[in-house]
Amino acid sequence: MRQTLRVAAYAVVVRNEQILLARSPADGGGHEWVLPGGGMEHGEDPYDTVRRELMEETGYRIDVTGLLGIDSSRRTFTHRGRRPEDHQGLRLVYEGLVTGGELRPETNGSTDLAAWHDLGAVAELRKVSMVDIGLELWLERPMTGRVAKSGG
Repeated sequence: MRQTLRVAAYAVVVRNEQILLARSPADGGGHEWVLPGGGMEHGEDPYDTVRRELMEETGYRIDVTGLLGIDSSRRTFTHRGRRPEDHQGLRLVYEGLVTGGELRPETNGSTDLAAWHDLGAVAELRKVSMVDIGLELWLERPMTGRVAKSGG
């Protein structure tokens, strides 16, 4: 079985009781909301990754104000005609503060819209689990830098 590791960096950006999210195509159709961020390029520092990705996906420049935590996931992917893949994702979650730029959608990228959402309405959004993990890290600020996952 082939083994892969992907490292990514995301930002939780909250202001005026709203969180900044990006919208991405969902498996099976439609869209879902995600934390702004994404994969590190080879040789790139994760601090630079989160700032670059946030600018690409939202149009905002940010200062990174803290490391909230790390999330790790592991899944097996089976692709038709290829060996199964044992994939681990390591996701660094930072807190960010908008320092410039203007809100705009990403062009020709992995997301198509960026928007501010009321914190109280996030539970009702169609979203990936990283949104909840990031918010929990932001709210709880656990000393371990990780939150308990349901079912595991």
